[in-house]
Amino acid sequence: MIPFPWRDRLQSEAIHRRTLGRDRAIHPAVGLDVCSNDYLGLRRDPRLAEAAAAAARTYGAGAGAARLLRGSCPLHDELEAALAQWKGTAACLLFNTGYQANATLIPALVGADDAVFSDALNHASLVDGCRMARAAGAHVGIYHHLDLQGLALQLARWRAGAPATALALVATDAVFSMDGDAADLPALLDLCELHEALLLIDEAHATGLLGADGAGLAQLQDVHGRVPLVMGTLGKAIGAFGAFVCCDTLLRDHLLNTSRGFIFSTALPPPVLGSALEGIRIARTEPWRRERALALADRLRDALGQPGQPSAIVPVPVGADAEAVRLAEALQSLGYDVRAVRPPTVPEGSARLRITTGAHLEDAHVETLIQALLKTLGG
Repeated sequence: MIPFPWRDRLQSEAIHRRTLGRDRAIHPAVGLDVCSNDYLGLRRDPRLAEAAAAAARTYGAGAGAARLLRGSCPLHDELEAALAQWKGTAACLLFNTGYQANATLIPALVGADDAVFSDALNHASLVDGCRMARAAGAHVGIYHHLDLQGLALQLARWRAGAPATALALVATDAVFSMDGDAADLPALLDLCELHEALLLIDEAHATGLLGADGAGLAQLQDVHGRVPLVMGTLGKAIGAFGAFVCCDTLLRDHLLNTSRGFIFSTALPPPVLGSALEGIRIARTEPWRRERALALADRLRDALGQPGQPSAIVPVPVGADAEAVRLAEALQSLGYDVRAVRPPTVPEGSARLRITTGAHLEDAHVETLIQALLKTLGG
């Protein structure tokens, strides 16, 4: 039984969430998928399923242990090599999730007297990594979204009062998951070079979708291989599961020895590795998938009067939490799986519909979605 003081607190918090329109529940998939991160339409591709089955037959269904305790198999090495080659780095280290990677690699790098600077709209995993670094004595600076002048000022002020041995890390999403806009990586690299700061980018929503062969935003912005720390995920455009950090061998060795998320987690299972390898192969060799996903997003943005962005994420601002839920439910009733995004996922007063496009969608799907959106928003 839950002790009464705990029950009383939990019930009060549940009532407060309902009052704000922020009560959440897990709902099954309904209708046409226009809300997931399956940008290339690979999640149900039979080639990934067969690759997963083949890996399971050869290496088993599970890893059995952490990588450092017999949990590694040849597919881990093969996947890390493939990702490093794709991202233009010397090395790569696999993690189980993007959240786990970001939240644990930052405190593995930033200690007492050091500093980490984070974009105000970074993903929660980067935010929590910063919080853990702060708990260890690091300075945490939050700069306004995409405000590189503000970041430069913060870096200069911190350095002026920091010990000579202190180090700085700058962390940013590449493509921001709730707005679909992108960081200016060349300018960030120049700024980090000026202040001798290490740059970490999260390419979860860029990997597989942007660049000449889908390597990500760094490739699209002509800084491929120059970013020292590139985190990415395998469960979005790649259609599988897992995450990775691409970097040089010195950084990989450091993370392998210090990142608690890597050291204390059971390794990714062989079927996941097999499907991820196949997903990467398809992402690189079937460019029509990313071209289609991006073109459909552009069409949707044009219809809504929004500026262009290098992503397949189209936010529809609403404002009030309850109204965002109402609009999402109205679209679901018409056969479109649209979900409302509310605080704390987005800032207060900025609840929205988050729509995504993927290679699995037909032109007619997007045209009818546009009509449904305009009718629902106008009504």
